[in-house]
Amino acid sequence: MRKELLEILVCPKCKGDLDYSEAEQTLTCRACRLRYEIKNGIPIMLVDKAIPIPSE
Repeated sequence: MRKELLEILVCPKCKGDLDYSEAEQTLTCRACRLRYEIKNGIPIMLVDKAIPIPSE
């Protein structure tokens, strides 16, 4: 993903920072414990499509 896009994207639920994983093609919000997939270079920034991260 382009660096410029990564700098402006925030979590749609809490407006917090996102961690980008190039290997997994995901954006992760640690505060909400949600992972957003990136498909064909397009981040799917919908809370109802996010993948919950299980508690450890």
